[in-house]
Amino acid sequence: MKLHRRAFLKGSAVSVLGLGLSGSGPLFLRRAAWAAPGTARRRPVLVAVFQRGAMDGLMAVPPLERELRGPLSRLRPSLALSAARAAGEEQVIDLGVGFGLHPALAGLQPLWRDGHLAVVHAVGSPDPTRSHFDAQDYMETATPGVKSTRTGWLDRVVGELGHEAPGAPDGGASQAPSPLRAVAMTDVLPRSLQGPSGGVAISELGEFRLHGDVAASRRTGRGPRPRGRTTSRDETSEATRSAFEALYSDPAAGDLARTGVETFEAMEALDAHASAVYRPAAGVRYPESPLGGALRQVAQLIKADVGLEVAFTESGGWDTHVQQGTIAGSFARRARDLGDSIAAFWRDLGALRSDVVLLTMTEFGRTVAENGSAGTDHGRASCMFALGEKVRGGRVHGAWPGLEHEQLDEGRDLAVATDFRSVFGELAVGHLGVGESELAGIFPGFGGSRLPLLRG
Repeated sequence: MKLHRRAFLKGSAVSVLGLGLSGSGPLFLRRAAWAAPGTARRRPVLVAVFQRGAMDGLMAVPPLERELRGPLSRLRPSLALSAARAAGEEQVIDLGVGFGLHPALAGLQPLWRDGHLAVVHAVGSPDPTRSHFDAQDYMETATPGVKSTRTGWLDRVVGELGHEAPGAPDGGASQAPSPLRAVAMTDVLPRSLQGPSGGVAISELGEFRLHGDVAASRRTGRGPRPRGRTTSRDETSEATRSAFEALYSDPAAGDLARTGVETFEAMEALDAHASAVYRPAAGVRYPESPLGGALRQVAQLIKADVGLEVAFTESGGWDTHVQQGTIAGSFARRARDLGDSIAAFWRDLGALRSDVVLLTMTEFGRTVAENGSAGTDHGRASCMFALGEKVRGGRVHGAWPGLEHEQLDEGRDLAVATDFRSVFGELAVGHLGVGESELAGIFPGFGGSRLPLLRG
């Protein structure tokens, strides 16, 4: 119940009420000992993009079939794309490594060519569930098959990140992390960030403010003040601050109080350092979509140097049971948005790209054979995209199990050859700097090795 209450408060109530606290706010909102922007060394940032609905990895990054009737061509008569020039506008982009890229993902091709983008194929969970709810939960907690896990894997990673005070001769005493160290650009806190490490959900940076009239009316149970009566903005703001200080500083509130403190500290930090109108780098245009908007705001937080270390975003609509399409249709629309949003984000970061790694993930893949509705059903393995200057780009990582009937999982699905925790662990250690010895606590029950996705 604590986790549910915490997620609701941070994701729903706070997003509705918003904020706008000045430096004159309550003392408990100004006690954070985190370094001000620009005073501490920059930290690596991991950006997670969860593709909800189960992306068809064989559509996104298909193996190139040199023979006339390869497995995909046979099993997907209306969905398979070709790398042959005769395919015209439906031609798959040849990545030069035996795999192709869906034409709608063309925005990612320059990143591949520059050696910053890699693919992890045939990746997934060892648990065979084809339930969206269960598979997403297992991936976000990183405990496949275990429903009792109370914390998300990103929350556990954040909890292991060290924070040293700048300039200390012996490496530094411990310093409180930024209240904006872990941010989900979502309406509610995702399972990945639920736990004690203080992640916050912010659907819109510009709306993460506390509106005095709304808060005051909720507190008193009355509607907006009647016409003819005037109340100064300072009076309303002070009343709002006092009410919420009383609410969240009550020791009896327990987890609610701790959550309130964390959230208000995050809001104060955001108000002070990242609430100005944001303009992307020259020539960069993000898609007008939820994902485009979310990545635009992640770039804003990174550039504002507010201490961000982990960001979480989502892309929905990948459940393509019906009329999946080839260069048009539901898959192509989602893929174009994904590719163009990521490409805009990467260009927007400019010189800060060296600090960032972006990883896409999805709960499972789709069946190798198309169904009777010109779509695909729930399958097993899919693929991930990893983007970063330290990524071993221009490669498809992981073992390839093959698509012949005897190579398929239960004779119908791309088999899982790489456990998703091998990828998560690699980024936790190789990018964020978590100690190798901490992985057992972050990924309980996992005894596999890290996938060598990053440069040494």
